[in-house]
Amino acid sequence: MHIHFLDPYRDRPSLIHALDPRVKFVLTLAFVLTMALLPVGAWPIYVLMLTLSLSLTVLSELGLKYVLKRSLLALPFVLAAVPLLFTVPGPALLTLPIGSLSLTVTATGLERLLSIMFKSWVSVQVALVFAAATSFPDMLLAMRAVKLPRLIVSLFGLMWRYMFVLADEAIRLMRARSARSGAIEGLQPGGSILWRAKVTGGLAGNLFIRSLDRGERIYAAMAARGYDGEIRSFPLPPITSTSWITLLCGLILLVGLLLFALLFWA
Repeated sequence: MHIHFLDPYRDRPSLIHALDPRVKFVLTLAFVLTMALLPVGAWPIYVLMLTLSLSLTVLSELGLKYVLKRSLLALPFVLAAVPLLFTVPGPALLTLPIGSLSLTVTATGLERLLSIMFKSWVSVQVALVFAAATSFPDMLLAMRAVKLPRLIVSLFGLMWRYMFVLADEAIRLMRARSARSGAIEGLQPGGSILWRAKVTGGLAGNLFIRSLDRGERIYAAMAARGYDGEIRSFPLPPITSTSWITLLCGLILLVGLLLFALLFWA
């Protein structure tokens, strides 16, 4: 049993799907790098980048709801930047008393935090469009085509495939637990919180052992069939002139926006 909902790829007859995977990979990296290098507070450029991201979403025919909903998954990771509210010097906006201590929220810290949140959110949108418009084998081939090290590509491929192995094993464990559990009408099923934590810990340990054992069997089977870490397939077709023009125009646009932002907001 495979967990198909973990795979973001969605086949569509769109221009983004038809674009060469090497071009999509390079432009995605360039977009994310541009977002990371944009100076803090360059909000007009941020809006232009968001517009570009939404335009790519529309061209990919994935649906704005599909991409925007999943891009919110990046926001919890931005919580690591919350201390910037109190550590970056600047005009004070708010003072929060915490016992004998007080934390002061600065305008500069708030602007930096909002900039990080916005840039992360838009970058995840573009990454989702790339993942949903490019099949996983094409992603790996594109990585190797742009001369990424073989080890990195192999690790990425194995990590993605073993996610499904872990999900398969987790579902088997949950199904086995349900088959061995019962509920009596009128009584609360399960035990105390400590008992539930013990059961959950046992399931997690069992999942780790079973996944490790299954992973070793899978690798042995791959090695027996000649796997040496290299991805082999039919050669990719030459990049068409249209794809080259798309790549060149995209890079020029991103570099131009970055230089404009650095000139006026750096």
